[in-house]
Amino acid sequence: MKFYKYQGTGNDFVMIDNRNNLFPKNDTNLIHHLCDRRFGIGADGLILLENDNSTDFKMVYYNSDGNQSTMCGNGGRCLVAFAKHLGIIQNKAIFMAIDGLHHATIDQNNSVSLQMQDVQAITTTPDYIFLNTGSPHHVMLVPNTQDIDVKKQGAEIRYSSLYGKEGSNVNFVTQKNENHFALRTYERGVEDETLSCGTGATATAIAMHVLGKTNSTNIAIEVEGGQLQVSFEKTSQGYQKVFLVGPATFVFEGEIKL
Repeated sequence: MKFYKYQGTGNDFVMIDNRNNLFPKNDTNLIHHLCDRRFGIGADGLILLENDNSTDFKMVYYNSDGNQSTMCGNGGRCLVAFAKHLGIIQNKAIFMAIDGLHHATIDQNNSVSLQMQDVQAITTTPDYIFLNTGSPHHVMLVPNTQDIDVKKQGAEIRYSSLYGKEGSNVNFVTQKNENHFALRTYERGVEDETLSCGTGATATAIAMHVLGKTNSTNIAIEVEGGQLQVSFEKTSQGYQKVFLVGPATFVFEGEIKL
C-alpha cells in the first residue's frame, strides 16, 4: 500500500488516497499498527481521502488507537495539501468531514486556511471552559504550560466523571500577551500529548475571547510544534467565520506491506 506522511506544526498523519475504496476501513488493528511509531509508519492519526459526490473530496479521520474520530483541524489542513499534491484541487477546496462541510485555501508556501464550524454552545465555569470545535475541548488557564505534566493531568480530566465514557481533549493555556497564548494539549484517542492540536487551538482562542483575556479576533496560538493563527467573528449567535491557519508540510511517501 502506498502512503504519504504529512505534518502540521508537529501533528503528524498517515495519508492514504482511498478514492478506489480498497483500504480496509474497519480494521482497527491495522490502523493502530500503521500509526505505531516503532512497528508501523508512525503518526498521531490516519486520514483517508475519498470521493464525495457534492464536494472536492471526503475526509475520514482515525486516531492512532485505530478508531474513527471527530474532526481534526491540523489533519484537515494537511489533507488539503495532500489533495493539491494529487491534483484534485489547485488553491481552494470544499470537502466533507464528520462534522460537516469545510472550506479551505492553500497558498504557494503550503499554508492552509481552514474554515472550522461555528461555535454556539460554550460552558463557562470558574476553573475551565468547555466547547466543541468539531471535537470536544476542555480549556483551562495555568501559570506556565511548561510546568504541567500534560499526559498525567490531561488523562485525569479526560477520564473524569465530567465527560463520561466519551471523554474530552484537554488544553492547558498560558497567556503570553494580549493576543498570543501558549498551548499544550492532551488528545483523546492518542491518549498522550501531541505537539499540536488544531481543534484545540481553535477552542483555546475562542475560550480566551469568552473569558475577556483578549479583545482580538485574530489570535496567535503557540503550540509545541510551531505556531497557528485563529480568527473569528463574534456575533449574537456565537462565533462564526472561524478560521484555523498554519503550515501543512509533506514529509515523505513510501509503501508498506499490509
